[in-house]
Amino acid sequence: MAINETVDKPARKRVLDPVSRMSEILFGLLMVLTFTGTFSVANAGESSVRELLIASLGCNLAWGMVDGCMLLLNRLAERGHAWRLFQHLKKIPLGSAQAFELLADAMPALVTKVMHANDVQTLHQRVLEQRIARTSLKLGPIDLLAALAVFLLVALSTLPVVLPFVLFDEPLLALRVSNAIALIMLFLIGLGYGRFAGARSPAITALIFTLLGVALVLATIALGG
Repeated sequence: MAINETVDKPARKRVLDPVSRMSEILFGLLMVLTFTGTFSVANAGESSVRELLIASLGCNLAWGMVDGCMLLLNRLAERGHAWRLFQHLKKIPLGSAQAFELLADAMPALVTKVMHANDVQTLHQRVLEQRIARTSLKLGPIDLLAALAVFLLVALSTLPVVLPFVLFDEPLLALRVSNAIALIMLFLIGLGYGRFAGARSPAITALIFTLLGVALVLATIALGG
């Protein structure tokens, strides 16, 4: 959580970071796969297909709302934590060991490894120069937009997987196409994770990611999820 408003502004250009976007799509996809994975072609009829569509869409709509609300709560918690950190830094000596520990918790590990004593003191001083009002710890339009983005990502990730059941009259064909679409989506999400993480072979990462996703769905189904 950035304390300096000048540092925080560039980060706000993105409503959600890449990992958050891919994660929300993945959650929605895994959720709907727990429904299509238990779909019985042998007993399929118009009513069962309709029940599948309603159940999967309803579940992801509900999960999208829950996930969006949790994002808002997490952002409030992060801002409260940043305020508490600011208050602690005001009470301790500049550049002290305790200041380093507090600042290190708020920064990436790579940054803390290259920080020297004078860096800690400079950063500590610059943090204390900021004006942070307790009343500013509230939700804004960008937070609500992020919650809406989470809801839409989870909800819309359902559509590609359930759409074959609307387009095709033959349940077996619809199930095969749905499974193929789900595997492609899992692979693409894994590819995105691999590229973001700088993996040597994003394609292999995507393949492992796909297999892991299928295993998670099977485990969820086996546990009655």
